[in-house]
Amino acid sequence: MSFPERLVALRNKQGLSQSAFGERIGIHLTQVQRYEAGSSQPTLDVIRRMATTLAVSADVLVFDEGERGPQDDDLKLIFEAVDRLTPEQKTTAREVLQALITRYQVARTPRAKAARSRAAT
Repeated sequence: MSFPERLVALRNKQGLSQSAFGERIGIHLTQVQRYEAGSSQPTLDVIRRMATTLAVSADVLVFDEGERGPQDDDLKLIFEAVDRLTPEQKTTAREVLQALITRYQVARTPRAKAARSRAAT
């Protein structure tokens, strides 16, 4: 579903007319119509006000369902489990993941590749 389609669906779900929606987020009706027609793109500030008014996250407005987050089903289950951890456990999980990602990124640098190449010979 495109951004304009999501915007219309979410606005209708809240029972708001284009005019009422525009008033709530501080823009003119014509601009709402442009966003919903796909002929104009809102600024980040407008997206934030839209999300607040529609009681959704900005991600819900901008991304299709499943477009963000892991595509791997196993990873999705793991992240769902992490979401149920205590704040301290979440911090630990975040630190472990950041360390793993940093290690991966460092290993991909040209200097690291050159060192591995020299060690292999």
